[in-house]
Amino acid sequence: MKRSISLDRAQAADKVFDVVIIGGGASGLGAAVDAAARGHSVALFEQADFAKGTSSRSTKLVHGGVRYLQQGNVSLVLEALRERGRLTQNAPHLVHSQSFVIPNYSWWEGPFYGIGMKVYDQLAGKLGLSPSRHLSKKETVELIPTVEQNKLVGGVVYHDGQFDDSRLAVNLAQTAEELGAAMLNYCRCVGLVKENDVVSGVQIHDIENDTKFTVRAKSVINATGVFVDDLRKMDEPQAKGIIAVSQGIHIVLPKSFLPGNAAIMIPKTADGRVLFAVPWHDHVIVGTTDTPLDSHSLEPRALEEERDFVLTHACKYLTKDPKPEDVLSIFAGLRPLVKAGDGSDTAALSRDHSIIVSGSGLITLTGGKWTTYRKMAEDVIEQAETLGGLEHKRCQTEDMQIHGWTRAAASQANLASYGSDALRIQDLIKEQPELGEKVHAQLPYQQAEVVWHAREEMARTVEDVLARRTRALLLNARASIEAAPAVAKILAKELSRDATWEAEQIKAYTELAEGYIFPID
Repeated sequence: MKRSISLDRAQAADKVFDVVIIGGGASGLGAAVDAAARGHSVALFEQADFAKGTSSRSTKLVHGGVRYLQQGNVSLVLEALRERGRLTQNAPHLVHSQSFVIPNYSWWEGPFYGIGMKVYDQLAGKLGLSPSRHLSKKETVELIPTVEQNKLVGGVVYHDGQFDDSRLAVNLAQTAEELGAAMLNYCRCVGLVKENDVVSGVQIHDIENDTKFTVRAKSVINATGVFVDDLRKMDEPQAKGIIAVSQGIHIVLPKSFLPGNAAIMIPKTADGRVLFAVPWHDHVIVGTTDTPLDSHSLEPRALEEERDFVLTHACKYLTKDPKPEDVLSIFAGLRPLVKAGDGSDTAALSRDHSIIVSGSGLITLTGGKWTTYRKMAEDVIEQAETLGGLEHKRCQTEDMQIHGWTRAAASQANLASYGSDALRIQDLIKEQPELGEKVHAQLPYQQAEVVWHAREEMARTVEDVLARRTRALLLNARASIEAAPAVAKILAKELSRDATWEAEQIKAYTELAEGYIFPID
């Protein structure tokens, strides 16, 4: 996936695209893959990097949503469980089954949650993972040795999916590009083009090259997540906002806090949310929160009360109590939820996706979650076919293999998430053995990976590499800052940048990553 190729495609003279997509997160990338797979001409523009926002800051779960089952939203759970099954088949290098234990501290919790999880199993049908079952106290402790044992009576174990969100985003961008789409990061939509009051294209600012160009289109999709209202108001200045922004944060701890392979799921915390402690990349992710916000940004920050909430609840359910100095990283993400009423209670808002069409034909796709990205894409492209006067073609993505697809286990743990591309990265090391060196002693990533990111995954900055192509920023913020000079040096060589660019990149990344360090009083 090379940026120059996509730029050439996007700027082709007299080209009118069938579908132009603004936004390079889960919903936008999914729509690009769906449209391109049907044979439509596609261009996607992302103002920052692919999955820069919400789509790289999830709990890393591909799940039906146990909480939605509690809320009685069976249709959403059913759809999500089907999509979970498809994703495990379409991207097995990134998605796998993960066991979750619900620890029971009252006699009634076993039958209560046990029955609920059996319903969850049945809804998954043939696309289910492994069946749920009751656990004795001894079995519960064997699976999660560091669970709080005071008043513990047993547990329930069930299975859901786990994945690497930004790695899936990169693979989706690669898949769309291989199908002929123009996929561009660091390209911001700065205006809409209209003919007879109907949207007929977009004005794009290529931030990297500081140039502007116009792209014509038969249909335009607004898939900008928490920014959808900004683009809607570009179309209709008087448009009412439809998004309620909810922030969720996570902390990352060393593996010693949850040494087994099972995750912990707490069905109901003090604020009514589900809390997870999940093994991920040999670390532990704990979260999340649901905090209504009045604003949105590309770099949200965890609030003090959110930090305290997650840390307090981690202490409540783990025998080894984490302290601020144990936290390796803390990250925040913003959920774009469709407003209901005043939108003040974001925990109660639906995670269903919505498709809204303006009077000028701008299609807005919002809401939803990673698990259902493929179905969201199918729905919005069918809408785009109708509005754009395109030939209606059957969706091709239900069983389509995503770039990197393989069921073979990688010989190196750090290369597992690259799937079939792992062999090509190993070839780089054979050609230049020095590329086998790590970028930092406390991180698993090799220099060859950075070369690969620049050449084949459209990484343009140190942040692209350390935050999303690898997960260094989330796994160990301090170590990632120390790795920045090594990464900048490799990128500068690959992208033909000078020493000034290198220094600017190190400075910019350091400032960003410092916001991921848990403050210690």
